[in-house]
Amino acid sequence: MRIVPFITASLVTVGLIIVLDTRLVLKGPLGQLLSPQQGVWQNAEPSDINYSEDLSFPSLKGKADVYFDDRLVPHVFAEHEDDAWFAQGYIHARFRLWQMEFQTHAAAGRLCEILGQKMGSTDLLDKVDRYFRRLGMGYAAEKSLVTMESDPLTKSMCDAYTAGVNAYISSLTQAQMPVEYKLLGYRPEPWSNLKTALFIKYMALDLAGRENDFEYTAARNVLSRLDFEILNPVRPDSLDPIIPHDSAFTPRIPIKKPASADSLYFRYGQDSGAVLPTEPQKPPPANGSNNWAVSGRKTKSGYPILCNDPHLSLNLPSLWFEMQIETPSFNVYGVSFPCAPGIVIGFNDRCAFGVTNAGRDVRDYYTIQFKDSTRSSYLYNGQWQPTQFRYEHIKIKGEADFIDTVAYTIWGPVMFEPRYAGQGSGAAYYAVRWKAHDPSNEMKMFALLDRAKDYNDYLAAIKNLHTPGQNCAFACKDGDIAMWCQGEFPAKWRRQGDFVMPGIDSSYAWQDTIPQERNPHMINPERGFISSANQLPADTTYPYYIGGSFPNYRGISINHRLEAMQNITPQDMMELQTDNFNRFAEWARPVLLKNMPEASLSSDEMKYWNIFKIWNLRNDTAERGPTVFTTVWDSLQAIVWSDEAALTHSDWWPYESTLLEGLLRDSAGAGRTFRYVDNINTPEKETLSDDLLAALKKALPVLKKAEAEGRLTWAKFKDTRIQHLTRLPAFGRLHMPIGGGLHIIDAAKADHGPSWRMVVSLTPQTEAWGVYPGGQNGNPGSKYYDMFADSWARGKYYPLWVMKKEEASDKRVKFKMTFNK
Repeated sequence: MRIVPFITASLVTVGLIIVLDTRLVLKGPLGQLLSPQQGVWQNAEPSDINYSEDLSFPSLKGKADVYFDDRLVPHVFAEHEDDAWFAQGYIHARFRLWQMEFQTHAAAGRLCEILGQKMGSTDLLDKVDRYFRRLGMGYAAEKSLVTMESDPLTKSMCDAYTAGVNAYISSLTQAQMPVEYKLLGYRPEPWSNLKTALFIKYMALDLAGRENDFEYTAARNVLSRLDFEILNPVRPDSLDPIIPHDSAFTPRIPIKKPASADSLYFRYGQDSGAVLPTEPQKPPPANGSNNWAVSGRKTKSGYPILCNDPHLSLNLPSLWFEMQIETPSFNVYGVSFPCAPGIVIGFNDRCAFGVTNAGRDVRDYYTIQFKDSTRSSYLYNGQWQPTQFRYEHIKIKGEADFIDTVAYTIWGPVMFEPRYAGQGSGAAYYAVRWKAHDPSNEMKMFALLDRAKDYNDYLAAIKNLHTPGQNCAFACKDGDIAMWCQGEFPAKWRRQGDFVMPGIDSSYAWQDTIPQERNPHMINPERGFISSANQLPADTTYPYYIGGSFPNYRGISINHRLEAMQNITPQDMMELQTDNFNRFAEWARPVLLKNMPEASLSSDEMKYWNIFKIWNLRNDTAERGPTVFTTVWDSLQAIVWSDEAALTHSDWWPYESTLLEGLLRDSAGAGRTFRYVDNINTPEKETLSDDLLAALKKALPVLKKAEAEGRLTWAKFKDTRIQHLTRLPAFGRLHMPIGGGLHIIDAAKADHGPSWRMVVSLTPQTEAWGVYPGGQNGNPGSKYYDMFADSWARGKYYPLWVMKKEEASDKRVKFKMTFNK
C-alpha cells in the first residue's frame, strides 16, 4: 500500500510549493487541496484497488474487452478497429491524462496559462510559450492536421481516439482528478485531434530540433576556414556508418551553390558584429537510440531478433505506455504515446519494428530585411513582399494576457527579433524554415506498421515519415531484416544551413528534397545484421550533404560485438543492450597515459591517476575509473577549447569526438599537429602534457569532494534520476543505481537514457521482452506508478505476454474493462 509514502510526498510537495513560492498553488485554498473528500488523499490508491469496469458508449460499433495483467498492461480485443482506438484513448486518459495535457499545453505554448509567467527562476513566457509559438508549433500542427484528417484511415483513428479520451474526461469527478490538477489548481479541457497533431510536432522537435546554426555562425565569424573545418568536421574520421562502406549509391540530383555564397555566406573570420540570438531551450544533445536486427543465420533459433532502446529524457510519468491491441485486421504489441493512437515501437504476428534518431538538420534560419519598423513588408528577390501576421494570444495565470504578433515570411515565422528574448539593439530578424512546417501524416506510418506483414508493407508504411527523420529497423518471420534512414530531407549544397542564410535571395532556399529511394538503406546484408546508434548514415561515397553531429562510439561498439557473435539468443541481446564497455575511453586512455607527466604528480593526484590506469574500461555501477576519466576529460576539454570558444561569444563548442580524433592523429604522428592544445591567450606554448596535468589538477577537488561524500563510485557520481515532469522531487525516483553513460551502449546518463528496452525473437511463437523506467499508472499514489524502475536499473526485463482471448482466465489477468455499445 502506497498511502503513507504518497501522502507524505504530497505534503512535502505542498510545503515546497509554499516555501519556494513557485505559484503552483492556485485559486483553491490549501484546505481544499487537503480535503478528505476531494483532495490529495483521494489519489492514494489501496494496493488491492480494482480497475475493472463495465462501460457503455452509444458511439461504439461493437464490443471491446480489455484485460489488464499483473503489470497493468492492457490487452485490448476489439470487434471493430475504431473501437480499439476508442478504448486506447480512454485507457490513456484513465492512467495518463495529466501527462497528456501537460505535454500538449507545452507544445502549444500554453504553460503560462496553468503555471503563471514564472516557475522558480524560469521565465515561462519567453523560454517556453513564446518560444514554441514563434517556432510555429501550432502553425505546423494545424497544417498537418488537415493532412491527417484528409486520410480516411488516420481520420478514423484520431476521431475514435479523441472520443475515447473525452469519454473519460467527461466522467471525472473532483475527487478522481489526477493529483497534479489539484496541486496546480486547474481542470482538464476536452481533447481534440489537434492535440494529437501537436504532440507529434513536439516529438519532431525533440528528435530533430537540435541544430547549431547560430553557434556555427558565431564560430565562422571568428575562425578561419581551415580552423572551422578541423573543429567542426562534416564527417568524423572514425567512420562506421549505418550503411556499410561497400554500399553503392546512385548519383545525386544537381544542387547548385549560390553565386554569392563565397561573399555573403562563407565569411570565415569576418565578424559581422551582428547580435546572434541564444535559443531559450534545445532538445537534449544526447537524444538518440540504439536499434539492430540480426538475421536468422546468426541466431540460435534460426529466426531474426530485433532490438531497440530509444534514448530520451527519463521522466515520470514515462513517455511510453505499454499495451497490446488486437482487432480483426491486426494483433500488435509494444509501446504507445499517451497522446496518440497506435503502437509506435513493437511487433505484430509477423514482424517487428523500431527506430532511432537520424539526427539530420531539417531546420534553418534566414535573416529578414523589413522595410520599416511596422514589419509590414520584407525584401525578397529585389521586391518588397507583404508580411503575414499570426497573433498569438497567450493567457497568463493571475496576470493580463500577452499578445505576441509573429511575422510570417516566405521562409516561415520570424522566430527571433529585437523585441523577443532580450536580444537588444543590433539584433537582426531571423525567420525559421523547418521541415515540420510542411504538411505530413506521420500517424499513417504507425497505423500501417501495426498491421505490416512483410518488407513491402514496412516500406510502404515508413514512406509516410517526413519528420523527424528516423533510422527504421525491421525484421520479419520470413527472414528479412532491413534498415532505412527515413525522412524527407532537404537536398543541400555543402554546408548549406550550417550558418544563418540571407533571406533576401531565393537562391538560398532548399532547392529540392532527396528522393525517398535515395535515402541510405539496406536489406538482408551479407554480414547478417543491421544496426544504428545515431552514427552517420553513410560514408563519403554518399552523394548528398548530411551535416549534423553523429557520435560514432556506440555504433562501433555494437557493430564490433554483432560481427563476432554467432548462435545469438535473446539473452545475448539483453546483455548487449545493457553493456557498459566504454569504447571512447578505450581509445582515449593510451594517449592520456602517454602524455601525462607522472613525475610531476602529487601523491593525491597519483592516487586518482592510478585508479584510471587500472580501470577495466567498464562504466559499471561500483567502478571508480569512469568517475576519474569523465572528470579529467571534461576538464581537459575546457582547458583546450575555452580560449577558442571565448572568441565566439556564444555557446559554440566542438564535438567531443573532435578532441579525441585530433589527439589520436597527433599521437600517431600523421603530420597534423593538433595545435589547439596551446592557449592562444598566453605567451607560452602549451603542450598536451601541460594541458593534461592542468586538467588533473582542476579535477582533483571534484574527485576529493566526491570521495569524501561517498560518491566516487560511478553510479553515485553520475546520480541518475527519473524526474516528474514538473521536476517536483517528491514525485520522482532519485539516485538510481545504474551504470552506463555517454558513448556507452547502455546510455543511462543523469536524466536521460534508455526509455524503453525491447528484444523481440521472431520465432513461430513470438517471444519478446521489455522494460521502461516507470510504470503504467501516472498517479504517484499508485503501486503501478514506478514499479518497473528498479528492474530497469538492474538491467532486468519482463516477458511481454501476447495474450490470446481464450486466456482470459489466466492468473496473470487482474482486471477487466468492458466497452459495450
